[in-house]
Amino acid sequence: MRIYFKTADEIRKLRECNLVVSAVLDACVAAVKPGVSTWELNEIAAREIARHKVLSAFLGYGLPPYPAVLCTSINEVVVHGIPRKDAVLKEGDIVGVDFGCFKDGYCGDSARTVPVGKISAAAQKLIDVTRQALELGIEQCRPGNRLQDIGHAVQTHVESNNFSIVRDFVGHGIGRAMHEDPPVPNFGTPGRGYRLKAGLVLAIEPMVNAGTHEIEVLSDKWTAVTKDRRLSAHFEHSVAITEDGPIVLSRA
Repeated sequence: MRIYFKTADEIRKLRECNLVVSAVLDACVAAVKPGVSTWELNEIAAREIARHKVLSAFLGYGLPPYPAVLCTSINEVVVHGIPRKDAVLKEGDIVGVDFGCFKDGYCGDSARTVPVGKISAAAQKLIDVTRQALELGIEQCRPGNRLQDIGHAVQTHVESNNFSIVRDFVGHGIGRAMHEDPPVPNFGTPGRGYRLKAGLVLAIEPMVNAGTHEIEVLSDKWTAVTKDRRLSAHFEHSVAITEDGPIVLSRA
């Protein structure tokens, strides 16, 4: 495992990039309503990329190459939902919107799950618990804590609300690359794992399912869905660990 610690200047550059990420997500989320296709959300993100003069972190990534600049994950889609013209949002849906970009050689990454119109109380609770779990994980991002303290905080909150944590996908370090060491699981045993130090920057991203934690990846090799096809929610922030505590780089 090779971990890169960031200087104060690098954290400043990561902050600038993540502020663009936040602005792009703001624009996409503002457009979420019944009747809008996920492809239209992708087009908004593409226009914002051009306006901010940044580079997509997602387009062309991986094998097969990811075909869009945004991930749009509706209902039972956990992560990596591909925007499509025929994927039209309906009243009562929930949709995860995930975006990353590069600016001046540094990467930002963040995600939110939002309601489409009026949603059920159960769907709203899933969104709320996932967002709260992310905040509890962020609170553990302090020098001297252990990596699994983050996952334990997330897991405890999620499972105490009778939801489950996805284990097949985890958070990650972030900096000059979108995915750096260390991996950041959303589950764990407190007091175990790598000792956190100032200068480490992590993308923390709980993925929380209403039913089983098990997932399947569809034939497009990207779209991950819950095995039982129940709802899933996803939130993500890029977070710098400093001597003064965590700084959420992707929060405007």
